[in-house]
Amino acid sequence: MIVAGCDVGSLTAKAVIMQDGTIIGTGVTRSGAVAEQSANAAMAQALTQAGLALSAIEYCVGTGYGRKKIAFGDAVESEIACHAKGAVWQAPAVRMLVDIGGQDAKAIKFDSNGNVLRYSYNDKCASGTGRFLEVIADALEIDVEALGPLSRQSTEHLTLSNQCVVFAETEILSLVSEGKEVADIVKALHYAVARRAAAMARSLGVEGEVAMTGGVALNAGMFDALGAALGTVLTRVPHPQLNGALGAALFAVDAVGAGAPGAASAART
Repeated sequence: MIVAGCDVGSLTAKAVIMQDGTIIGTGVTRSGAVAEQSANAAMAQALTQAGLALSAIEYCVGTGYGRKKIAFGDAVESEIACHAKGAVWQAPAVRMLVDIGGQDAKAIKFDSNGNVLRYSYNDKCASGTGRFLEVIADALEIDVEALGPLSRQSTEHLTLSNQCVVFAETEILSLVSEGKEVADIVKALHYAVARRAAAMARSLGVEGEVAMTGGVALNAGMFDALGAALGTVLTRVPHPQLNGALGAALFAVDAVGAGAPGAASAART
């Protein structure tokens, strides 16, 4: 059985191909203005890695903002359900995840089968998202990938008082003009984002192991900050950025097992 999941988010598109319960191909690309093209690009990467043609995919489930624009998809599932399913598959003991994406953040609580029990979602304010980190990285004139290593070099505890992106950027530039070290500013930035995400998680009741997913989970400083804000040691999953696409692929496994026909099969041949 060869299936796939495709997660088209606001900033990145991800694809996962699975064969008999094993991941054999993955793809991650920056999302463009056209969701269908972003999905195609991510899937092309995954197919190349797997050494397959698109026609080999028996069933594909789409998720994310652009899920209805995936031409090769057979079905769609909510990103909340896909993230829960992907997290339990990657780390069976996890019962909650905090996902910080490009332009939203969510906390999801689920059972041992990945069934969603409760969730909290923020897509109204950029201050708790990866976009906030990108804006501040630009203001500091550093690569966003450098934020994690930099924060771990911090020696002074600073606190950002502003949650609004615009005011926080002004506050950070003021700290720079005061001669504060960039490493200390970046760590304060991470903790500001973490406090907002942790508040969502605590509103659901934090129980059991907690994982962090989304592309921001690849930022070691952000991972540390969220764990500290929650007062727990976060569980690391092998593929945090691919978690939604992985969950979609697992829904595809279920669909094939239940005998669902691939509605887009003709388009893939």
